[in-house]
Amino acid sequence: MRTSIRTAGILAALLATGATGCAGGRTTQDFPPPPTDLTGKVRLVAYSDCDEMTEGLRQAAARNVTPWGFGDAMLFAARSDVASAKQATPEQSYSTTNTHEAGVDEPDLVKTDGDRVITVTRGVLRVVDAKTRKVTGTLRLVAEDQSWAQADLLVHGDRALVLFEGGGIVPFGAMAKTRVGPGGPRYVLVDLSGEPRVLGAMTVNGQHIDARQVGSTVRLVVRSQPEIAFPTPKDEEPEKELLEGNRKAVLSAPADAWLPSYEVESGGTSRTERVGCDRVSHPDQFTGTSMLTIHTIDLAAATPFGALTPIAVAADGDTVYGTAGSLYVASNPRWWAARPIDVVPLPDSSAAAPTPEAPPERTEVHRFDVSAPGAPRYVTSGSVPGRLLNQYSLSEYDGHLRVATTSGAEVFGASPGTSESGVYVLDAGTLAQTGSVTGLGRGERIYSVRFMDGLGYVVTFRQTDPLYTLDLRDPAAPKVTGELKITGFSAYLHPAGEGRLIGIGQEASEKGRVLGTQISLFDVSDPTAPAVLSRFQQKESGSEAEWDPHAFLYWPATGLAVLPLQNWADGGIAGSAALALRVGDREITKLGLVTHPRQQAKSDFAPADPGIRRSLVIGDDLWTVSDTGLKVSDAATLADRAWIPFA
Repeated sequence: MRTSIRTAGILAALLATGATGCAGGRTTQDFPPPPTDLTGKVRLVAYSDCDEMTEGLRQAAARNVTPWGFGDAMLFAARSDVASAKQATPEQSYSTTNTHEAGVDEPDLVKTDGDRVITVTRGVLRVVDAKTRKVTGTLRLVAEDQSWAQADLLVHGDRALVLFEGGGIVPFGAMAKTRVGPGGPRYVLVDLSGEPRVLGAMTVNGQHIDARQVGSTVRLVVRSQPEIAFPTPKDEEPEKELLEGNRKAVLSAPADAWLPSYEVESGGTSRTERVGCDRVSHPDQFTGTSMLTIHTIDLAAATPFGALTPIAVAADGDTVYGTAGSLYVASNPRWWAARPIDVVPLPDSSAAAPTPEAPPERTEVHRFDVSAPGAPRYVTSGSVPGRLLNQYSLSEYDGHLRVATTSGAEVFGASPGTSESGVYVLDAGTLAQTGSVTGLGRGERIYSVRFMDGLGYVVTFRQTDPLYTLDLRDPAAPKVTGELKITGFSAYLHPAGEGRLIGIGQEASEKGRVLGTQISLFDVSDPTAPAVLSRFQQKESGSEAEWDPHAFLYWPATGLAVLPLQNWADGGIAGSAALALRVGDREITKLGLVTHPRQQAKSDFAPADPGIRRSLVIGDDLWTVSDTGLKVSDAATLADRAWIPFA
């Protein structure tokens, strides 16, 4: 029988605590499974033993494997690893990473405690004394020919955790130029108390999703696929036979194929471990094609990599949002397409496979209690219609979680103009829906979201930029209170004091064609009548801050705002600098540009980029960071004070 199957569906992004319950007997469904119904609660249960886990994962994966393995089952990572604004307190004389929530740090390429500036660029960690403006420590972490490896930092006291998100990283000084360990993300612990030195490292089998730090505790979220050796395809082998061979391989795979592995190097020795079966949970419905794992590391512990107790769940996840007491993990709906193939029923099923339907476009959200050290405690799960933009689409406030999504905008086969957005208010204790407001931006999609206390701001865009203001103070009756239509859009929204909001994005023509960087100052003091007070525009340019707010600096004490600016000309980047602005109560004025010296061109595969990526304030100094070095400028006048090259 000729028919077609889904090659992608909906997965839950779930995390689990230890084995706290038993799953009942599992039944085999017909292949392919019907569309998942995500309405209402999503239950999470632990496996009772390894045999039950293995059989459950085999059956689920066999129903979802394709003739091409699990490749088509991976998420399109629509993540935007963005972070929001942590406001500096008046007595604090230095800026910190621009994060979503105060007290919850996020990985970035530079950190400071006011006395030191710590950076990791091109595989090298450097410590710079803020007073003397001298490099006091250097540590190369990867070989020079791997200087392209992107890395970020989390710091607590004299400990730094360097996060290499890509796989295949070779530690500097390794004898063999082959990948070490499982070949996934690598997390390196560095002692900063003297000359920087490596204390240990962990390499995991999977894909880095995100990380959050509260106090000294870091939680790493990783996604992995089962390691199953599928039969080698023969020339012109029919898809029916490919599928049958892959399903047989899945149904005979051992438990270790799914259990995530990780290699730990500490104290001069290395060990390879796997997540135990008793640390794995699963939702009621799952595909068996992926596993989500949380690793917890205490940077203040004597042996941070000593006794690790990761938890895992048979599910997917791509968006992480954290507060001081909660960790939320969400899974966006997958892109969906269908292709005609010969479907082979499961061995114990002779029923004809139903014609597939597009999976429901819903986002699952799962909450974990991280208020105590150690492994997170699973609290509850729920779901909402639509697709998240990024972590800013989530916000916990006064016992509720607000979630902003767009439906129908980017799903394969969606009709133009059918999209709309909404904000859903969920009880944080149960994640059951309390209220909602929908119908925002019909025919458009969300470009940015910002929640601040009991209010919300949502920007949608296709040709014009409606900025919606929402009153969310009554969780049962959220409502739109105002709407402002202007050309262009804001891709990131940042609070700028009482009744003020900064928008970073692009100006656009009335037909929706982008024209260049636009920074807007909005008056939102009256939620019923949002207004534009001032706009700064730079033609033919863009900023990294549009998609990564770590790149945006706002210093409330003086109104200084700094962001990277790339100017485009003749189809390429003509220049890159840091744009400094002064944001007043009613207007934005240009303070000037900061640039870094250009080095002599080299024939490196990935030469150092003088483009400025980050900026920070220490006292009355403005520090800017690029691959080539650090520049110190007068924060008031931008006059040069020091150049610290990265040799």
